[in-house]
Amino acid sequence: MTSRRNESITTGPASPSRRSVLATMSALPVLVAAKPASAATGAPSAAAAGEVIVDPSAERQTIRGFGGMNHTAWINDLTPAQRDTAFGNGEGQLGFSVLRIPVHEDRANWSREVATARRAIEHGATVIASPWNPPAHMVETFVRGNQSDARRLRHDMYGAYAQHLNDFHGFMRDNGVNLYAISVQNEPDYAHDWTWWTPGEMIRFLRENAGSIGTKVIAPESFQYVKSFSDPILNDPAALANLDILGAHLYGTPYGNFPYPLFREKGQGKELWMTEVYHPNSSDSADLWPQALDVGEHVHRALVDAEFQAYVWWYIRRSYGPMREDGQISKRGANMAHFSKFVRPGYVRLDATSNPQSNVYTSAFKGGDSEVVIVAINKGTSPVSQSFTLGNVPASSVSSWLTDASRNLAPQGGITLSNGSFTGELPARSVTTFVTD
Repeated sequence: MTSRRNESITTGPASPSRRSVLATMSALPVLVAAKPASAATGAPSAAAAGEVIVDPSAERQTIRGFGGMNHTAWINDLTPAQRDTAFGNGEGQLGFSVLRIPVHEDRANWSREVATARRAIEHGATVIASPWNPPAHMVETFVRGNQSDARRLRHDMYGAYAQHLNDFHGFMRDNGVNLYAISVQNEPDYAHDWTWWTPGEMIRFLRENAGSIGTKVIAPESFQYVKSFSDPILNDPAALANLDILGAHLYGTPYGNFPYPLFREKGQGKELWMTEVYHPNSSDSADLWPQALDVGEHVHRALVDAEFQAYVWWYIRRSYGPMREDGQISKRGANMAHFSKFVRPGYVRLDATSNPQSNVYTSAFKGGDSEVVIVAINKGTSPVSQSFTLGNVPASSVSSWLTDASRNLAPQGGITLSNGSFTGELPARSVTTFVTD
């Protein structure tokens, strides 16, 4: 296992690398049925061509947050200043509200994750954890296709493994970090360098052992949101009863596969999180523009099309990540921050026109005191004057922040909200966040 596990994975011919997958694929609780706009009191009327209609009465999923991974066994820990940049919400900070950490198989490494996790908690963030491998004595090797040294959890060690996860939860709690949730396994279906699980094994563990874990349980964290791994869990009432969060990764997942009708049908009372991704690749600089706008669109689609409640990047600090190696926010990070700084935990996504015209993507959220947040992405090469209608909201003006080729989260002049409507200027190749005042 190398520290660059997502940057250059070498596998056999039957197992494409994540890079090649990305290149070849086009690239609440949880869900609340929206009220039809026509039936909602004070709802805006039907949209004119190109208009964005936001219905504050039509609520969708509750947002849990945005964030990234810190894995101190593979890369250096965040510095104290970088922790504040990641989880603080002031000027020049990302406003992340989720930290993901590893459950090291070696307990001697557990303390390495405490400092950053504790600081994230102090900033109000949620901390989750995922294991790559059980302790070595719990693992056996087997032949899987062309892999002669594939690893899996011994079937007589399921109880001991649940206790291992519980012990990590207890260790972090005793060191000032209350884990919100812990995963059964990171990417059990892409495990050439860690531990494989089949859907049947995951179901058995969820049925028989997950109930003993003292915090919320995440599964299955498929690397590509492969529904054939999570469908059996949703269709097994005993396994589903011990699942709290359906977690997924989005490496190379085409946008057409983002919606999950079976989860909508069977997942009542469960949360839906996207727990790891980098996008569109790990080879380019995170400051490459306009490519960084792909991140903004990806977040948009994860929230709107897939209806995820959380969006979690891979390494927080990396040349291709939201924070550069020098500790400054990158262009990709600015795209994430247009959501993370303004759409805070507990905000609720609202029904809104999501693609009012070619290359424009809009999403809307409601926070405390009926504040409405709109994130608008213009990937086109021409500026757009975009009209928005919010219906009956208790506000008279709108503030906005802009990222384009030369600016990051730059505050713009105020806009008057008249009869629940306003027009926002979207420069070419830009992302703008609007917040009602």
